[in-house]
Amino acid sequence: MINVFSQFSVPQLSVLARRTALVGLLIGVVGLVGLVVGGYPLAGVGLCFGLAMALGNFRLISAATVKASRSGREHTRRPLVANTLGRMAVISVIALGLVFVDRQLGFGTLVGLAAFQFLLIANVVVTMLRDPSFTAAAVGGTASGGDEA
Repeated sequence: MINVFSQFSVPQLSVLARRTALVGLLIGVVGLVGLVVGGYPLAGVGLCFGLAMALGNFRLISAATVKASRSGREHTRRPLVANTLGRMAVISVIALGLVFVDRQLGFGTLVGLAAFQFLLIANVVVTMLRDPSFTAAAVGGTASGGDEA
């Protein structure tokens, strides 16, 4: 995944982040209204909370990546991985803890976290498909699409 993001230009990354945040906000609002009307208000709140945690994590990862790339040091991968894993652990503990506190709220949070990840992946794919400069070889695959020995 790191190789994929390294192929994006800064304007493409900013558009990707903005589009992901805006669609995530739309999903949160529609999901909250739909779940409140459907009789699951805490699930709607959890959905929004999960989306917010995932967006916050995405922003922190982006900021850490920019900071590491500007530092000029060669070995910046290990601190980035450690920070990301730490944040993921905290988010997972919070989400699973909410499942035990209140099932609606917890499962809504888990769905929000998962929805954001699917949304991010979908936006990456759309951005890659729209840009003809992306090829399988550019992101670590093979240009022919077949397996090479």
